[in-house]
Amino acid sequence: MVQNFAAQAVIAMENARLLSELRGRTQDLQESLEYQTATSDVLKVISRSTFDLQPVLDTVCETAARLCDSEIVTILRRHGDVYRVAAAQGWSPEYRAFLEHHTFAPDDRGTLTGRAVLERSAIQIADIMIDPEYTLTEASTLGKARTQLGVPLLREGVPTGVIIVSRQRVEPFGQKQIELVTTFADQAVIAMENARLLTETREALEQQTATAEVLQVINSSPGDLTPVFDALLEKATRLCEANFGILFEYAEEQFHVAALRAVPEAYASYLTREPIRPGPKTALARVIRGENLIVVADSAADDAYRAGDPLRRARVELGGARSAITCALRKDGALLGVFTIYRQEVRPFSDKQIALLENFAAQAVIAMENARLLSETREALEQQTATADVLGVINSSPGDLAPVLDAMLEKARALGGAAFGTFMLREGERFYAGAVHGAVPEPFARILREGFVPSPSSPVGRLRAGEAWVHIPDLAAILSAMADDPVPRTAVEAGGVRTLLMVPLVKDGDLIGLFYELPAGGSSIYRQADCAVAELRGAGSDRDGERAAPQRVARTHV
Repeated sequence: MVQNFAAQAVIAMENARLLSELRGRTQDLQESLEYQTATSDVLKVISRSTFDLQPVLDTVCETAARLCDSEIVTILRRHGDVYRVAAAQGWSPEYRAFLEHHTFAPDDRGTLTGRAVLERSAIQIADIMIDPEYTLTEASTLGKARTQLGVPLLREGVPTGVIIVSRQRVEPFGQKQIELVTTFADQAVIAMENARLLTETREALEQQTATAEVLQVINSSPGDLTPVFDALLEKATRLCEANFGILFEYAEEQFHVAALRAVPEAYASYLTREPIRPGPKTALARVIRGENLIVVADSAADDAYRAGDPLRRARVELGGARSAITCALRKDGALLGVFTIYRQEVRPFSDKQIALLENFAAQAVIAMENARLLSETREALEQQTATADVLGVINSSPGDLAPVLDAMLEKARALGGAAFGTFMLREGERFYAGAVHGAVPEPFARILREGFVPSPSSPVGRLRAGEAWVHIPDLAAILSAMADDPVPRTAVEAGGVRTLLMVPLVKDGDLIGLFYELPAGGSSIYRQADCAVAELRGAGSDRDGERAAPQRVARTHV
């Protein structure tokens, strides 16, 4: 009987063994099916999310947490030289707040991220609280993590991220779970690479389209830079993810705002108040010294801001600008202007965005050169026409100086864009207006009519001393040098005169007059004036009670 019981026990034990093996195989099959289903689900998400990477990373985190029986899953991506959190599952609010503002160094063995990147393989820490190298205490204090598994995301052997699976208990992960997380890491790399390639393709298409649109604006606006600059700024700020942009033109060692895009009102008002002469540490000054590209990671943290440069202070405090790119506009080495875009946060621009801005800067130079050539052609034609018109007046008015001077003033003022022009006539030491074109404000007009004796330091005095011409960009800036002569001050304060050009009328070495205004290349008109006055010199002998023809004619201001 005992032997019979022993035989039955053997049968029962064998049945139990077989059932246990069957259950184990069934469990393995079930796990394999779950893993394959999860892998398939992630691949489906990848195929549906062509441009949007976030749903893929979120799905990987959720699936890894469920199948690996873990509370927290985190995916980090490389950004430059550090790693930042890109997706996560199961964070506590405190741990979330910490990780969203934390970066991980790739060579820090005190974190699982650093170890996985350094080893380029799966790394498991059974208990982070007793690991001698682990220093990220927030993982255990805020995240309550104990056992952690980290797998690098490798693209052609180079780490582009890390997936970390954490348990809030001490329980190491099995080999199958490690293999599963490794599979998820491979899928995340595929999704990231797909997103990168699609993004690059889309960006390239956008940039090519933007370039074509700008070139179309250049072709449709010959000689008109305003729509070109506006289009360039719109494209650059949008494609480079900038908050605002400015295009400066450079002339006479000063910068002038040529176009603005979304610039804060206070900063725009500051920039357009008057021409800009930059301080030595600013980006604009560095461009003048020969640099072509200046990238500022943080406008509030460089030498110009610390030195208290007014322009840099205005950029930060009025414009709120932080990261910026400044690109010089040059033609054959000559500085034409500057193209600058700004972000109102510390977020440096990428190499592709910098290259895109350089491309837009090259287009701006093309547009400016086209406008210059067209302007020169148009001005040459206008000047030739004006010359012919004045010659016609001279031929039709023999012996009569008044219509000749009026015609010259009208043409020169129109071509030079001047407020007014004046022929100054000389009698002895005194100069007075023999002809005026344009509205001259009082009481400056009264001085011109009544005449004045110029001091040697005045512009008229400089011409009398033999200067070939006198061009003063800002008369108000040099008044202190002419304190002995009240006429220049009256010209500025009463006449509104700032920029002026004076050219003498000379015959046989003798100064026979002056002509005030600011023409563009009107020398042929001035030569005609020389001839006309010379012909009439001494021939007018006070006919019909009119004043005799002048000995000298003064050409004065704009």
